[in-house]
Order: sequence, then C-alpha cells, then structure tokens
Amino acid sequence: MKHRRNKKAVSPVISTVIITATIVVLVLVAAVFANNFLSARMAESDFNAAKQFMKTMGLQIDDVAWRIGQTETIRYTSRDGDVNFLNATLNYKIEINTGSGFTLFSANDTGIIFFKMPVSKYTVSNNYYELIWPAQISNIMLKGSSAPVSKVFAVEKLQNMSDGSYIRVVTAPMIRQINSTITTATNSTFYFKLYLPLLSLESAPKKSQSVTLTGNSILVKTKNHITSIKVTVSFPKSGLGYDNAFFNFPSSLQETINTPPGYDDCVIELYTGAVSVELGAHV
Repeated sequence: MKHRRNKKAVSPVISTVIITATIVVLVLVAAVFANNFLSARMAESDFNAAKQFMKTMGLQIDDVAWRIGQTETIRYTSRDGDVNFLNATLNYKIEINTGSGFTLFSANDTGIIFFKMPVSKYTVSNNYYELIWPAQISNIMLKGSSAPVSKVFAVEKLQNMSDGSYIRVVTAPMIRQINSTITTATNSTFYFKLYLPLLSLESAPKKSQSVTLTGNSILVKTKNHITSIKVTVSFPKSGLGYDNAFFNFPSSLQETINTPPGYDDCVIELYTGAVSVELGAHV
C-alpha cells in the first residue's frame, strides 16, 4: 500500500515538470519570434529613413555645388546600414554641332553616394527598383528651373555586384537643363544652360554617421553658334555591377537637342560644380 501511494504521488510532479517545460519552450519560441519580428521592423524603419535622408542629400548637393566654400553636414542614424561613396561611377559626355558635325565639348566623371543595407537584414526582391525623387524621369537630363541635379532611387540588384548583396538607396547626379532667351533691339539669343555637380570622395574616416559636402569650385564653359547638342551617359564602373540595370536610366542613353529656329545665335553654357564628400568626418 505504501509503495502504491508513493507511485501515485509522483504523477502530479511529473505533470508539473512537463507543463513547466512546455511553457518554457513556448516562451522561448515566442521570444525568438518577437525578436526576429522586431529586428525586421527596425531594419524596415532604417530603410525608410534612408530614403528621406538620401533625398535630403540630393537637395544639399544642389545647395553647395554652386556656392564655393559652402559646407553642409547631414547626419543619419542606422543600426544595420551605412553610407558609402563610389568615385567616377557616371560619365556625361556632351557634344555640340556648329554646322560641320558633332565635336566633343565636355566629358565629366562623377561619383555617387549610396546607403546600403545587407539583404540578410532587409530585402524586397532581386531587381527591385523604386524611383524616390523626382517623381518621374523620361530623359537623361532633368529640365526646368525647379528640376533637381540628382535622382534618388532604391535598388536591390544581387547579380554581378562586386561589393556583396545589399539593398541600396542611391543619390546619383544628373544634368539639369534650363533654357532662356535674351532679346535686344538688334538681335536675339537662345541659351542652353546645363548644370552638373561633380562628386568626389575626400575622406572616409567614418567616426560618425554623417556626410559632409563642400563646394570647391565652379567651372563655366560656353560655345556659341551651335545648331544641336548631344548628351550621352555611360558607366565607367559597369564591370563592378554599376551599369544601367543598376541606375535604370531611360532606354535611350543619349539625348539630342536641336536649337529652335528664329534666333540670331544659340549658345550652350555648361556649369560644373566640384563637390567634395566626407563620410563620418564630423562627430
């Protein structure tokens, strides 16, 4: 009888152990799920904040590019991503025709600024592309006095990228075109004014999460009596994966502009603003 009583007394203990172990396992599973869910939401928040940050970057480039000595520092906060720079990623070649065929007028390389986050932290899908700013681009130049001098886009491209698998938010310089006319009593002149910021990396100590832009110089190049202009964009770093599949420019990488009739002269003015970039130089 004593043996049977002891045997029955063990049953509640075993049940308690089993229930407790089950609860512990469930709590651990729930904790892992909650941690993964929280990490995913934080990474998504980082990525969305990076979109606004890189749009601000594009606006600041326009501010400093045309003011020699102007300096702006933009700060960001991210747990999983950081800002990088790649020199000489885009090349803009401008040719002009003065009546005897196209000749080279100018060719300039410019770098890009991009925020990158590992796809292990946040991903949308391979070959994902989203134009963030401006709202629409139909040519390789942006037209109008209110047009920006860069485009901001998000891209996830995994094949042939030399620096790894990341989702990126990119600020890439573009040419802004503004047309104007000057008419006097004796003649009338039509002006094509082109603006292009040239970004280059000065230093990258990365002591803080910040980007500093400095306007160094402005070069103006002009030519009159032109009949047409041809602009071509190319990708010097295409071998590293930074090709048109990455930048997603319009299908035609070349744009030809004919001068309007009825003017005594047509003039091209190209403004290139040299901007140096420092990553994490200022705490």
